[in-house]
Amino acid sequence: MEQLVYDSMVEKLREFNNFSGHRNTSSILKLTAAKVELAQVEADIEKLVDSLLGANTALLSFAHQKADELEARKQTLTKQIADLTDASIPAAKMTAITGYLDDWDNTGFDDKRQVATV
Repeated sequence: MEQLVYDSMVEKLREFNNFSGHRNTSSILKLTAAKVELAQVEADIEKLVDSLLGANTALLSFAHQKADELEARKQTLTKQIADLTDASIPAAKMTAITGYLDDWDNTGFDDKRQVATV
């Protein structure tokens, strides 16, 4: 039974392509890019709101349309960031897991149970 749990955990860690204890670089880059783009969208929304002081009807119509587009993009990016964050395992946790797996035969039952539930 223990061998089955061990093999399952090793296989799961391979999915992350980071058995060395480092997080998947691709995920980190995607998360960082999404956060940067979200910050830019929020800055664009702020600029748009600031520009509405003294605006005429035509400008208000354009601003409303642009605000809708920016808000939709903001929601998409927020969801993408949440998904990427949920999908990544923190480096410290990954290092602890691989440390236990490297010394699995000498790891106590309670520690094995904790690692298996991660």
